[in-house]
Amino acid sequence: MKLETERLILREINESHTEDILRIRSNELINQYVKRKPPASNYEALEFILYIKRKTQNKEILFWGISYKGQQHLIGTICLWNFSEDRKTAEVGYELLPEHHKKGIMSEALQSVLHFGFNALHLQEILAFTHKCNEGSQSLLLKHNFLLEEYRTDEKNPDNLIFSLKNNQLI
Repeated sequence: MKLETERLILREINESHTEDILRIRSNELINQYVKRKPPASNYEALEFILYIKRKTQNKEILFWGISYKGQQHLIGTICLWNFSEDRKTAEVGYELLPEHHKKGIMSEALQSVLHFGFNALHLQEILAFTHKCNEGSQSLLLKHNFLLEEYRTDEKNPDNLIFSLKNNQLI
């Protein structure tokens, strides 16, 4: 499933994106706020792509690679995942290569995914978990009307803050 914005194409990832996924998911600046083992090789990046493809086929996740229109290389990813059992709530996750930060790219991609989540999937709420020191991510979420859930904690990562956006809050 492909989404388009003014400057971007959000598309399903496939085996041709192996080097891009390796570059994104092994980037030290991106990973400073994420608890995960980065891929160490093209093989590990390919394993991740195949894992995402299986999860997508099973309707457990929607995962898009982000690229500029007219370019094949991915500069980031964005996904909806961790759906509630009733499919009314999902979590958004995103990452963008640092050289593309502060250009409105993730804001543009997020807006498209929020619109899709609320209008096509009929989600009632979208959650976002971000590290307490990741000011860029927090600013992005606040810009898109997410609210900090001050009294909620991430059991898997106590350093995360939880933000939420309900369908009726979207502007």
